[in-house]
Amino acid sequence: MTTPSVPYYRDDLALVHHRGFGFHAEACAPGLLTLLEPIRARNGRVLEIGCGSGLLTERLVSAGHRVVATDASSAMLRLARETATGVEEIRELTLPDDPVPDADAVVGIGHALNYLPDAGAVDRALLSLARAILPGGLLAIDLCDLEWGATHSNGSLGRVGDDWAIISRFSLPSPDRYVREMTTFVRTADGSWRRDDEVHDNVLVDTAAIPSLLATEGLRVEIGDSFGEENLPPGLRTVIGGRPG
Repeated sequence: MTTPSVPYYRDDLALVHHRGFGFHAEACAPGLLTLLEPIRARNGRVLEIGCGSGLLTERLVSAGHRVVATDASSAMLRLARETATGVEEIRELTLPDDPVPDADAVVGIGHALNYLPDAGAVDRALLSLARAILPGGLLAIDLCDLEWGATHSNGSLGRVGDDWAIISRFSLPSPDRYVREMTTFVRTADGSWRRDDEVHDNVLVDTAAIPSLLATEGLRVEIGDSFGEENLPPGLRTVIGGRPG
């Protein structure tokens, strides 16, 4: 089997994620909007990483934020342009090497940085995001900790919608690697079903080391287990803090 040129979130998985997995954005939005209220009050710019299909983006824009929404998946960005009308900009951004625009806040859900190839790349991405945050600005993202692997190791899961289905198989080849093998089925216009397969290889990190790393760039952050009152899965950590004004 040939390796696809686009490894993560091609058209079909992006569509299935949009239609069937919006609950994470819905759960995280209230806490994030509370954290972002000082940014909205001064008409600051919010940079969203890993915006996906724009479900959180739409909530941010509806709350009155100026948002630059970014993702590494062109399929996700096409969906985001349909979902999040009124956004200031939607652009492709691939960390850790693409330049990060300055912002008053950097937010992201869906553990986007865990899709990078190794812990060193995650550190570089975190430092790049930190440098982009303006004085008085906010950082609020989530990341899968090493604990994620201990609590989500092996198994499988299936979900079905009216016009889509997904089968996921999980494995932990090492304590810092979490692999999802996902098969999607999407109903086409003629009633037949189209299949696609993706393998997502996520790096897990020791989030306890992040505060000292970001302190080198002047950010003060804390590691938590929620953005507000939502219940995140075990092992999914929040990184919340900012740069003093």
